[in-house]
Amino acid sequence: MTTPQPARAQAPAAQPPRAQPSRAEAPPPGAVRAEPSPATAPAPASRILVVDDDPTVAEVVTGYLLRAGYRVDRAADGHEALARAAATRPDLVVLDLMLPGLDGLEVCRRLRAGEGGDRLPVVMLTAKGEESDRILGLELGADDYVTKPFSPRELVLRVQSVLRRSAAAGPAAARPDRPARLTAGDLTLDPAARRAFRAGRELALTLREFDLLAFLLRHPGAAFGREELMQRVWGWEFGDLSTVTVHVRRLREKVEDDPAAPALITTVWGVGYRFDPAGKGPAL
Repeated sequence: MTTPQPARAQAPAAQPPRAQPSRAEAPPPGAVRAEPSPATAPAPASRILVVDDDPTVAEVVTGYLLRAGYRVDRAADGHEALARAAATRPDLVVLDLMLPGLDGLEVCRRLRAGEGGDRLPVVMLTAKGEESDRILGLELGADDYVTKPFSPRELVLRVQSVLRRSAAAGPAAARPDRPARLTAGDLTLDPAARRAFRAGRELALTLREFDLLAFLLRHPGAAFGREELMQRVWGWEFGDLSTVTVHVRRLREKVEDDPAAPALITTVWGVGYRFDPAGKGPAL
């Protein structure tokens, strides 16, 4: 009679991918170091609206966002996206540019035109090589973009980064360490309330526009290159520098008397940009 042998331990079943980026998919080290792992979402209750007509892309993105702790709604076209945004009041929209019927640019434009739309973060998904559409999306106020094909983990990191900045727009009264207001000429910024005024009139600034203006006001007279602005305002170690260019142009349209001849946010050739609080700097 053969003595029964103890059963060998079976290999564990394959588990879903963990939320840490793999070596192959991770962005450059500097960018990863500045962001938390998708497994530690800063606001588990945040609601994300994913708008993409490709069901595979939408399903993958939705899965990663759900695993990161977010609530997720989906829309497959522009009209459905606007209806869901109005019904669910998302905290952020992941928006594909190439949508049937109403394209992503028009959806972004209408979202921005709606009540509170200037404060609704938008992360755009763009196809590789569509630079003109990407630039137009940024000009319409998109806070960030990710180029297809992309790593879903990278997208989650970008979403987390934008939401952390959006969280700063919460009730100012709840912050005992409320930062001081920033002033320069007829410009006034309240960092805690995330509100900006020019000559007593409130400015409609997107999240990134506000962050950029606040940074410039904190460093009057100093010149910064686009790479440094991307690192210190966006928190990115890599990316398309035209993002900075577009945001500077949009900001000039809102704070300058003559955006074509800026006196506050001036260009320093060979370097980048400088904020002149006296408004007398040459528009180089």
